[in-house]
Amino acid sequence: MELINAAILLFVVMDPMGNVPIFLSVLDKVAPERRYRVLVREMLIALVILFGFLLAGQYVLAFLGLEQASISVAGGIILFLIAMKMIFPVPRVLRDDEEDEHDEPFLVPLAVPLIAGPSAMAVLLLFVTKEPERLGTWSLALIAAWLASALILLAAPQLKRLLGQRGLIATERLMGMLLVAIAVQMLLDGTAQFLGDNL
Repeated sequence: MELINAAILLFVVMDPMGNVPIFLSVLDKVAPERRYRVLVREMLIALVILFGFLLAGQYVLAFLGLEQASISVAGGIILFLIAMKMIFPVPRVLRDDEEDEHDEPFLVPLAVPLIAGPSAMAVLLLFVTKEPERLGTWSLALIAAWLASALILLAAPQLKRLLGQRGLIATERLMGMLLVAIAVQMLLDGTAQFLGDNL
């Protein structure tokens, strides 16, 4: 059950449905015969980054002297802000200060921050600091969420034709509503733990 819950949470914060239009826009500059290859490469880079964060994040926190309660509250705040953007979206514009001389994206913006974003990193950090002995469970959850996201993004052109722009927006807002509830629970858990430890 923990594995399923963790995988669902990671899938929601990765927000593949909300990223479909951005991925299509970025990959539109790439030669058609290379689009799937580029997408797979960026997804793999994102997975490596997220695994690195999962494995090393707890040591960074220990070095900084941060407690689990603070991570839970901070993660809840980040997820809440992400959820608000999903429910009340602002125009998503990819801003570049300079024209990139390369048409093919590398690392930014597809791998980071669209897939391996701060919200996904915060969730992984929360998992591994709360129950570090279940690293295998969190690793499987990450792989499951990443695989589901990869399948959706690989099918992005077909999904856009099937659901349309309105369908994609509606799906993203529904996921945002779910994320609000998760964020509030994380905030309450972190606050309760802090009060319990200090009262």
